Amino acid sequence: MAETKMNVKLLAYTQLSEEFLDELCAIQARENCGFVSDGQAVALSAIRTCYSPNKPSEIVALEGAKYFGSRASDGEQGTEADRLFRMIVRSGHTSTLEHLSFTFAIEGVSRALLAQVTCHRVGFSFSVQSQRYVRFGSGDRSGGFDFVRPESIDDDKNVKISADGEKGKWITPIGIFYEAMDKAQESYDLLRKAGVPAEDARAVLPQAAATNLVMTANLRSLLEFYAKRKEGKGAQAEIAQLAEKLKNAVIAVEPWTSQFFAE
Repeated sequence: MAETKMNVKLLAYTQLSEEFLDELCAIQARENCGFVSDGQAVALSAIRTCYSPNKPSEIVALEGAKYFGSRASDGEQGTEADRLFRMIVRSGHTSTLEHLSFTFAIEGVSRALLAQVTCHRVGFSFSVQSQRYVRFGSGDRSGGFDFVRPESIDDDKNVKISADGEKGKWITPIGIFYEAMDKAQESYDLLRKAGVPAEDARAVLPQAAATNLVMTANLRSLLEFYAKRKEGKGAQAEIAQLAEKLKNAVIAVEPWTSQFFAE
């Protein structure tokens, strides 16, 4: 059993197929347009399919130079493609961004966070470490359950607590928290030794118990998630931290999306 910290890694994201890349290279569309990310190519194909007489597979080749090779006509940053993307986001026609997906490994988060993040169902898929099939006894392969300590529970606070009419005593919230984690582990171990199956013994594990998951989400859903869960929107600190890490991972591979996380 140990205290753990959140870790987020991007496992996969939307990439152009080899067949599509070969077609583009055959007519030098990508070279004529300058640098275009895979996500931008997919986004342009999806958006322009709604308005263009051209076929979806031809749009980047036939219209890429216009959109990726010209400065934005709205006076804002980037290319005409950026202007088009901004227009789509601001008009609410963001279903066209659902074609871009991102898969993350999310490690060392609390079960309390899991309950919150799985409220976001549309456009999200989850595979979560099971407390039924993974055993969290001290003597098991896991070495006991790991836990996440909320930032507000720290060792800087010293408060006087009175209970059952006894005189109050000075105690730290962090001490109370660690004692609760130890007690939960002890209770779990005792239940397992008493023959209680792991799927029932897990009932004594706390919301602070850490878990791991793989999560896939499309760009539209990630933008909506960030808008609701980012810092300053009243979100709990842990999920606000997750929102920031997800945003940074997306921007690292598709930099053009940064403006939409900012809006």
